[in-house]
Order: sequence, then structure tokens, then C-alpha cells
Amino acid sequence: MIKFLDLQKINLQFQKEIEEEIIKVYRSGWYLLGEKVREFENNLAKYIGVQETVGVANGLDSLRLILKGYKELGVINEGDEVIVPANTYIASVLAISENGLIPIFVEPDEQTFNIDISKIEEKITSKTKAIMIVHLYGQAIFSNELKLLAQKNNLKIIEDNAQAIGAEWNGIKTGNLGDAAGFSFYPGKNLGALGDAGAVSTNDADLAQTIRTLANYGSEKKYINKYRGLNSRLDEIQAVVLNTKLKYNDQENQKRRAVANYYLNNIKNARIELPKIENCIQNKQHVWHLFVIRCKQRDELQEYLTKNNIQTLVHYPIPPHKQEAYSNYNHLHFPITEKLSKEILSLPISAVLHQDEIKKVVKILNDY
Repeated sequence: MIKFLDLQKINLQFQKEIEEEIIKVYRSGWYLLGEKVREFENNLAKYIGVQETVGVANGLDSLRLILKGYKELGVINEGDEVIVPANTYIASVLAISENGLIPIFVEPDEQTFNIDISKIEEKITSKTKAIMIVHLYGQAIFSNELKLLAQKNNLKIIEDNAQAIGAEWNGIKTGNLGDAAGFSFYPGKNLGALGDAGAVSTNDADLAQTIRTLANYGSEKKYINKYRGLNSRLDEIQAVVLNTKLKYNDQENQKRRAVANYYLNNIKNARIELPKIENCIQNKQHVWHLFVIRCKQRDELQEYLTKNNIQTLVHYPIPPHKQEAYSNYNHLHFPITEKLSKEILSLPISAVLHQDEIKKVVKILNDY
């Protein structure tokens, strides 16, 4: 069986280093809000090129806390609107609605799967306060036009960077393109923890301090609560795991690019549509968290691959506006998003995928 993602194999690459660091934490007697978390925050900030990062419990919380932080600072108010891609994972939308804000959906570009920047302006109203861009599947999305549009309308740009750590746009890493960014270190991410973990990055010191306080029950000083906060903290064990793996993130991403490059050059089947990207190996705009193909007979293709011992997943089969959780948006129609949800299929991709496995995936697909 070719696994969709062999997490055991990925993490065993770093076994010795990780185990040594975990034992140090175990023996230290300090497990939360300690020096290892601060060390990871500093290293992550340096890696991204930002002034501030705050470790939090998970990726959803990172986005929730950014919006909550802006609310506490008076930048955003309950009932305001946040523009978001219609085809994102539901976490992006949950972060908006949980803060009493209104998600305004925008269709993706059919070629990149990322939000279609040309369709954003028509959705801006007097209630719009932010644009949440999602670097979906590992591909950075940004433009000077987007930046100017945000400046003209006094909007914050929030990056959902759950899938694209290490990706770049014009030499700037994702997480440093907008006003603030949320990261997920869920185990399956390119930089994955051994459990849930996340972070916020920003160059806004006031926002960072507000988020740090909110994430600790709204408390700057023990038992004195400035805000009605959350309990959302990165623990010391996850911090040392992430610190260890962060050193290898760029080379792991480069291995993913090599797998993607092989797929792009060797999958040849008229029924399968491949991602469209130039100079896959050199192109730092994509870190290939997922390699997503399209097929009109998607379910049939997935079943065929399963029978041939190749695991695949669909990211994502039901768009947020069609979920039961958002029944108030079920009447909305986004034809590109809905079409993609029926055609997309994610192939196995990782830094530990063996060449024989990659060749097998290609052969099975070409024989379909």
C-alpha cells in the first residue's frame, strides 16, 4: 500500500534529535510557556522574516485569535465582514463566524485553486474590514494589486498559512505578506508537530501582545484578566519537535517539489488534469503540501487507485457554504467551487515517498 502520507516515516527521520529534546523537557519539570516555546517563536519569526510570532494550540485558534485581537483593538467590530475563498477548509470560515463576523465568499481561480484576486473588489462593502487569503495546497497567493486594494479600502490582509510554510512570493515568505498570519502544525502539515499546534505571525507588536494575552485566558499577570480570553497555548514538547524540524523545512519542501515535478512531467492521461505551474523545482511559490489533480470521473478514479493500493484524499468534498453547519448559506451558489469539489483528488506526496512508489503512482494513473 502506498500511503497518502507516511507520518511515521517522516518523523523517524528526526528521531534521535527529537527524542533528546523531549527528554530534556520531560526532565526539566516545565511544560508550558517556557523557554522552548520562546526559542521556537524566535526561530520561526527569523525564518519567516517577521518581528513577532506567538505559539498557540492549533491552526484554527491562530485565525480565531487574530480576529479576536483585532476586535479587542477596535479594528474590527461584531457584524463586520471578512472576505474569504469559497473553496477553503472550513476552519477559515469558523474563525470568522465564531468572532461574530460575516464571511463573504469569493470564487477561486480555476487554474491555481487560490482566491481569484480580480473578483475581490466587487465584494467589498462599507462593512468589509479584512481579506483572508488562503495559500491553498501550499501555493502562495498574493499580488501588488491585492495590496493596493487593501490599502485603498483600509482593509487588513490575514493569511491562512496552514498549508504553505516556506512558500515565497517575490522573495518574501508566506506569513509575512499581509498584516497577520495563522499557522497550523497539525501532524500532516509540511512542518508538523506530534499533536495539535499552531502559531500567529505579525509585524504589529500591539496585535501580538493582545493575542498572547488572549491565548492565556486574557491574562497578562496571573489571576488578573484583561480580556475574556481563551486557553490556547503551545506546549514545550511540541515546541521542541517543531524547532527540530524547522531546520529541515526548506530541504523537505524541495523534496516535495521533486515529487511534484516528476508527476507533472510523467503523468500523461487525457482524462486527468494536472496543476499548472512553471519551473516546478525552482518555483518557491509552491511547497506542495498537496498535489491536486482534476478528473471528471473523480470517484471512479479514486476507487481505481484504492484497488491498486494507492491511498488518495479529497481536499475538500463539501465547500463550507454547503455544509450543514452553515445551513444559512446553503442557498448560495459558487459554480467554480462546487465544480472543483466534485473533480479534485489529492495524490500521495511527501519528502519520504520512494522513487519506486512515485513511479507506480504514475504508471497506475497513466493506465487508467
